[in-house]
Amino acid sequence: MGRANLSVADLEALERGRFSDGRRSFTVRASSAQAPDSFQVFVTGNAADIVLIVSGLTSGNLHATWGEEWRAASEAEREWFQAWAFHVFYNGSVSERRRPQPGTVRHCDG
Repeated sequence: MGRANLSVADLEALERGRFSDGRRSFTVRASSAQAPDSFQVFVTGNAADIVLIVSGLTSGNLHATWGEEWRAASEAEREWFQAWAFHVFYNGSVSERRRPQPGTVRHCDG
């Protein structure tokens, strides 16, 4: 079943959770329910406003593709964002804004 054929309920079932930078909320969505190869992060409430897509999860050859607004962000901002995106993808929503512990950050080549 292609993405165009997914219902709102199907898309919601792929959501892994949300996090915030203190100004905006972001939603993390897996590419599939079983063994997803990628996930995307978008501004909550606007799935067309994609911030980050991470691919290569099953191969281990990770690659990040940033949305237009985020390409100019500082390296520190993008690392913070990626760390939270991975955290939410693997662990679900977060209730408070705090940095992941050192050594838990995964980096993408992109």
